[in-house]
Amino acid sequence: MARRSKRKANQIEQSKSTEELPKESTKTSGREKLAKKASVSRKPKAEPEYFSEKRNLEDLWQAAFLVGTEWDQLDSVYQLKWNFSNLENAFEEGGVLHGKKVYLFSVTEPQMVHFKGERKVMCIPVVVAVVSPFPPSDKIGIKSVQRETEEIIPMKQMKMDWVPYIPLEDRDSQVDKLKFQIYTLSCTQRRAALSNLKLERVKKYDYCLPYFYQPLKEDEIEQSTIVQIIFPADPKPVFCEFDWDLDELEEFTDDLIKEEELSEDQKDAFKEFVKEKVREAKKANRMAREARKKALEEMSEETKAAYEKMKFYKFYPVQTPDTPDISEVKEKFINRYYGKAHEIL
Repeated sequence: MARRSKRKANQIEQSKSTEELPKESTKTSGREKLAKKASVSRKPKAEPEYFSEKRNLEDLWQAAFLVGTEWDQLDSVYQLKWNFSNLENAFEEGGVLHGKKVYLFSVTEPQMVHFKGERKVMCIPVVVAVVSPFPPSDKIGIKSVQRETEEIIPMKQMKMDWVPYIPLEDRDSQVDKLKFQIYTLSCTQRRAALSNLKLERVKKYDYCLPYFYQPLKEDEIEQSTIVQIIFPADPKPVFCEFDWDLDELEEFTDDLIKEEELSEDQKDAFKEFVKEKVREAKKANRMAREARKKALEEMSEETKAAYEKMKFYKFYPVQTPDTPDISEVKEKFINRYYGKAHEIL
C-alpha cells in the first residue's frame, strides 16, 4: 500500500513538471519576441522621400512641336533641362499673356554659345507666343537656300495643327467642359514611321517655317527686288542673289565668270535663267499686293481690329547651371513671315 502511494505521488510529480514545461517554454518565447522587437526598434528609420511638385505649365514649351528642326537633332535639344519659367510666369496675373488667348509654336536657333567651359554650336529652343483671338495661320512655309522654290501649303499636309493645351491642374477634368486659352502647334508625324517616307518628304520637315500673313501691312518680301538664284550649272550649281534694281545683268554675269563660278559657255543660259526668275518674282509681288487689297476690302472691322492688336512675344530659356549662356545671342527676329517680335522675354 505504501509502495502504491509512493508510485502515485511520483506520477503526480512528473505530471506537474510536464505541465510546467510549456509554460517555461512560452515565457522564453515571449522574451525572445520582446528582444526581437527591441532590436527592430533600434534600427534607424528610413528617411521619407520627397518629390518636387510639378508646376502647372512646366511642360508647356515641350507641348509645341519644334518646327523646322532636323529630326536627328531633337534628342540633343530635349537632353538638357531647359527652363521656361518665364513663359509660365507670363500667364500669371500681371504677366503679358495673362487672361489672353495665345497660340504657341517652338523653333530652334543654332547658335555659338559658352557651355561647360567651351564654345560650341548648339540648337537653342525658342517659344513664340502669338496673342490673337483666332489662329494666326492654317498654313506652313517650306523654304531654304537649297530649295529653288518656296511653298506655302496647308499645315495638315505636314500633319500639323493647332491643338489645345491642358494645364496639369485641369487634366482630370472633362475636356468638353474646359475653356481653352492656350493652343500649341503640334505635329502627329511619328519619328518611328520616318523610314517609310521618301527622303524628299522627310527633308521637307527640316525646311518648315511657321507661316503668317499680315494683310494690314505690306510685306517686306513684296517690296524686295532681290531674287535667290540657284542655277543648275556643271560641275556645281551657282548660288547667288540678284537685285533687279541695283545689279546690271551683263556685268553681274561677267563677274561670276571672272570668279570662276560660271563658265563662259553657260553665260547666255544663265542670263535667261535670271530673267525668268525676275519675271516670276515680280508677278508674285503683284499678285500678293492684289490679294492683300482684296482681303482688306472683304475683311470685317472686327477682324481688322484683331490684326491691329495682334502681338508676338519671343521666349528664350532662363539661364541655369545646366544650360548654356545665351545672353549674347537673343534677337527679336522670328522668321521671314512673322518678322520681328514685339518683345523678347
